[in-house]
Amino acid sequence: MNEYAGRTPDTGIRSRILYGIAEFYGGGAFLIISTFYTVFMIKAMGMPPALAGTAPLFGHVWDAITDPIMGNITDRTVSKYGAKRFYIFIGAIASSLTFVCMWIAVPSSSNVVRFIFYMLMYCLFSTGFTILMVPYNGLLPDMIDDYTMRAKFSNVRMIFSTLGAMVCGIAPTVLIADNLDTGAYFRNGVVFGIVFFITSILTFLGTWEKKKPPVRTGIAESFPQAASVFKSKSFRLFIGLYLFGQCGMDFVSGMAVYYVDDVLNGYDNGYFTYILGALMIFQLIGMFVFGPVMSKSSKRSVILIGAPIRLLGLLGLLAFSYEGASIVPVLAMSSLIGFGNAASLTGIFAVMADMADVDELITSVHRPGIVSGMATFSRKISSGLSTAAIGLLLAMVGYDEVAASAGIRQAAGTQQGIALIFVFAPALLTLLLLITGMVFPLTGKEFRIVQKEIARRKGEDASETTEEERRVCEKVTGLSFDRLWDKRNTTLQKREVRSQGG
Repeated sequence: MNEYAGRTPDTGIRSRILYGIAEFYGGGAFLIISTFYTVFMIKAMGMPPALAGTAPLFGHVWDAITDPIMGNITDRTVSKYGAKRFYIFIGAIASSLTFVCMWIAVPSSSNVVRFIFYMLMYCLFSTGFTILMVPYNGLLPDMIDDYTMRAKFSNVRMIFSTLGAMVCGIAPTVLIADNLDTGAYFRNGVVFGIVFFITSILTFLGTWEKKKPPVRTGIAESFPQAASVFKSKSFRLFIGLYLFGQCGMDFVSGMAVYYVDDVLNGYDNGYFTYILGALMIFQLIGMFVFGPVMSKSSKRSVILIGAPIRLLGLLGLLAFSYEGASIVPVLAMSSLIGFGNAASLTGIFAVMADMADVDELITSVHRPGIVSGMATFSRKISSGLSTAAIGLLLAMVGYDEVAASAGIRQAAGTQQGIALIFVFAPALLTLLLLITGMVFPLTGKEFRIVQKEIARRKGEDASETTEEERRVCEKVTGLSFDRLWDKRNTTLQKREVRSQGG
């Protein structure tokens, strides 16, 4: 019997492309949201910035419920298409439709009505995105076992993430030529809803996954199961990498419109398109540069290379953050930020695929759905917190939404505050990314030892564990060696003991 669902497995470039193309959605959707959603609510709909920035945060509170449940559901499901591929198909439909609904102009002058509507739409979109991305993030470990080959697939995925960010960063500036036109935001939502659906379906059609017995856990156990993932030291540090890396760039994209419009006063001159274009073009170049570097060194190495480059570009903008500044050095600094971000993203997303193996060594249970559920939740939390923080920080520096809706420039002090937020918020997060990367314990050498130890525990390798391998397993997991491969590290064993005692 065929042990795979979907296409016949191979590791050629076509398979890498079909696997990675769904990340066009992942890389693009949140860039559109972080760049334009608060702008849509504040400038076009006239909502107060603190209120508009809070709407997506409620959606991410909802994620705290849906992401762990979806991870559990994915691991519990059996399907002839493969559990993860099946939900990728369902999620493609649900998330694309709800993405369009987020941009409907509410025919009400009440900010409370608008807030409730956009909060609900964001929650619905977020649920659809969860159905799609939790299985997608957990798919690669069930496609490929090899550390280096996973890195190659992840690199192609990040190339599509960058292509998605390029298209979704630049094309909306053409479709939304007037940021006060509510109809332009809706048309933009329709166009990209269709594009996101197509790219997700291509991944469904072009991938495969190993058939495996489902994990027998109840829905009520989703939350303690998800919490138990954090027993892994590597996963805790990975979440730090993920949050600091993604939040930093969310601040850049989320503040870019305000920076260009209110600080440089260059939105009508196309500066926003130029800056995003420079950032994304050099991010794409960086993906092709750092992919091979990662394959020859480690996933951690490229993170440590990329963070200082990002930091240099961000701090360099301080000298050119005023009206009338030359656009050339601003574009140069934006290029540095994009190039450094390429290295960071390449490493972070490649590391994600390895977290399920570390978790399996700890728990003895193969549960990539639960692991990816918490990773997806962290990504959406980073986006929600960034959006909320942007709204609150804009309010703190005196941003006037009434003046913004009327097309009037902000006060000089507010302009300066926007410039400082744009530079120092992502710079601080990038510094934290660098520090976390320095202490992250997993490289190719350690990963291969983890896989070898798993094979021993399954009875597939008769060799004895050396003292050095024991130390590596403890360093990577954060647990003593005698506590590894134990179902009591999840909630599964506790349930069994209770039932036996009853």
